[in-house]
Amino acid sequence: MTTPQRVGPRSAGRRDRPPGFVWYAAYGSNTHLVRLGSYLAGGVPPGGGREYPGCRDARPPLRSVPLELPGRMYFATHSPVWAGGRAFYDGDAPGGGVRARAHLLTVGQFSDIVAQEMYRSPGADLDLGEVLRHGRARLGDGRYETLLYPGDVDGHPVLLFTAPWRSGGAEHVRPSGIYLRHIAEGLAEAGAWDLPGIAAYLAECADGAWDPREITALLGR
Repeated sequence: MTTPQRVGPRSAGRRDRPPGFVWYAAYGSNTHLVRLGSYLAGGVPPGGGREYPGCRDARPPLRSVPLELPGRMYFATHSPVWAGGRAFYDGDAPGGGVRARAHLLTVGQFSDIVAQEMYRSPGADLDLGEVLRHGRARLGDGRYETLLYPGDVDGHPVLLFTAPWRSGGAEHVRPSGIYLRHIAEGLAEAGAWDLPGIAAYLAECADGAWDPREITALLGR
């Protein structure tokens, strides 16, 4: 088994040195490289209900590593793509931690993924100055328009996006089976967690709306 990475302290020099590459910390369906590929190269992800235009730079990540973050993941709102709850991250919520997968991307690729998450056209790099200075930046009121910078891994900043609200203030919504399958497949690909542990983790994130045995069955293993 691979040992998951943990983020180190945020670099004090980030404000003066824009990064060439960033770690995109995916905790939802983009843990799965197949699903991430629809954002990078365009197309319809398996089981999804939307076609994505893709990034300006369609190359795969330079690296992908398992990552553990503090806080908790939960499911809320309703995705027309997946017909169920979406994954969100709350770094301040109590919990056993969040299992994620960090993909090393260019700033342009990360920016284009954020745009597509918000049903916008990719094509412009984000100004990451505020999030790199303060650890948090709110781009708008949308569900994935709050950027977080929890720290660095191997000299590159770790960035992720989530909702502006807290987990306790949101109505939790049961995720669909295909959505959970993408997350489970991605975490299994990462090589840091076994299948029973992944199933138990996702069942807990779903507030018991799924049984671990049901999640294991989704993978056909």
